Amino acid sequence: MAHAPQIKIPATYMRGGTSKGVFFSLKDLPEAAQVPGPARDALLLRVIGSPDPYDKQIDGMGGATSSTSKTVILSKSTKADHDVDYLFGQVSIDKPFVDWSGNCGNLSAAVGSFAVSNGLVDASRIPHNGVAVVRVWQANIGKTIIAHVPITNGEVQETGDFELDGVTFPAAEVQIEFLDPAAEEEGGGGSMFPTGNLVDDLEVPGVGTFKATLINAGIPTIFVNAEDIGYKGTELQGAINGDPKALLMFETIRAYGALRMGLIANIDEAAKRQHTPKVAFVAKPADYVSSSGKAVAAGDVDLLVRALSMGKLHHAMMGTAAVAIGTAAAITGTLVNLAAGGIERNAVRFGHPSGTLRVGAEASQVNGEWTVKKAIMSRSARVLMEGFVRVPGDSF
Repeated sequence: MAHAPQIKIPATYMRGGTSKGVFFSLKDLPEAAQVPGPARDALLLRVIGSPDPYDKQIDGMGGATSSTSKTVILSKSTKADHDVDYLFGQVSIDKPFVDWSGNCGNLSAAVGSFAVSNGLVDASRIPHNGVAVVRVWQANIGKTIIAHVPITNGEVQETGDFELDGVTFPAAEVQIEFLDPAAEEEGGGGSMFPTGNLVDDLEVPGVGTFKATLINAGIPTIFVNAEDIGYKGTELQGAINGDPKALLMFETIRAYGALRMGLIANIDEAAKRQHTPKVAFVAKPADYVSSSGKAVAAGDVDLLVRALSMGKLHHAMMGTAAVAIGTAAAITGTLVNLAAGGIERNAVRFGHPSGTLRVGAEASQVNGEWTVKKAIMSRSARVLMEGFVRVPGDSF
């Protein structure tokens, strides 16, 4: 019996922040996958190695975690005053679908670098030495991201001494600005707080009723107090990811929070929307030891945050969730702000399982609606491998 041979597709494997994924130029994809639809999803699933009932993604480029089961498609921008269009696909590990409902803030740090290196940015906008300001249109959520990419001798500078907790080796610093990051999600009415409240009583059948801040900024996020669900906020991955009951509890919270935010019409839809919303729990500062063995003192941070992504506790912090944290911290009265002391602030440093992260955001109230002009954080990015990925020619 004859089998279709493998085909090869130009691709780049990149780390961005605390994530990594397979990057493609739109024009390099097979014609059937150059447009949204089943063919594109099937191709990306095969590239990453999903769905995998073994949860290993051995037969693909994925790393069997939410941080490493990612794909990016880039093209010259069709939007005025933008350089590149950025589309992000979160690939399910054990199920046959790609979630296009949100952005990846960590991989956003690699988009500018890829765009410069692959001719997606006009040469006149790239200094011989200095910083290239790359204007990114985030197509999943319809927002602008500004990436400040260091350039040396006309090429992207990837090496440096900037250290990012959750990433083993230092690299060059890339500053990322998320402009007007309040997400205009379907059903959310374009409001940062879709329920109209800074804090809600969230009723979760089988779990309980507790205080929650439901926010659309960076990515839709459900914040709850750690103590209300039996945690301290100092937990590392093993304390939660090895506990099936805890994971089921968090998924139930996520599903009912999504329903309350208007992101889904009925509770069953949550299973097909794994990437959003996120669930995070917050606590006041406390001493703990990070996953790398580094001591984090209560005095080093303004609050503690732990967040789940694709059903598991994240090893550090998703970049988009960091935007939500920074935004919520800037608004007096949210659970995030209260955990950070309940004072007005335009930047916050929070503790996560791998260490600490600082994010800045300035929020204001206009005609009764909260708005945030931009959120800023520093990440790093690096090309890990470039060339071609191969997939069976009949897999999409």
